[in-house]
Amino acid sequence: MAKTKHERIASIEEQIAQLENQRKQLIQKQKEDDRKARTRRLIERGAILESLIENADSYTNEQIKTLLERTIKTDFANKIIASLKQPNNQPTQQKTNPTGQPVTTHTTKTGSNPAGNRNQTPTASLSKGTRETG
Repeated sequence: MAKTKHERIASIEEQIAQLENQRKQLIQKQKEDDRKARTRRLIERGAILESLIENADSYTNEQIKTLLERTIKTDFANKIIASLKQPNNQPTQQKTNPTGQPVTTHTTKTGSNPAGNRNQTPTASLSKGTRETG
């Protein structure tokens, strides 16, 4: 049975409405995923910060903010930040030792340093599951 032009128009309009609804749902899902990724990133970075500051929970948010403002806005920090943005310092690239084995940088506390400063020591990865510790 052949559809009339009016029926075809109505069918196409229905398809358009369905596609618009799908589009809205996808946009909403993307916004939700972006929010979740941002929340996760904020939590992870807060945890990193707290792991690097001894007794971090004893400081107020304002004190932590002041610490970051005073340390991040230095020439030294700006050089580090600039070097992190350069392509050869991307975290996805893996360094190798002279024998061609992958090298992972582990952050460890040294027992001889009473201030608890952290030293970077490169070590060869033994498996793909090796991750940075801190």
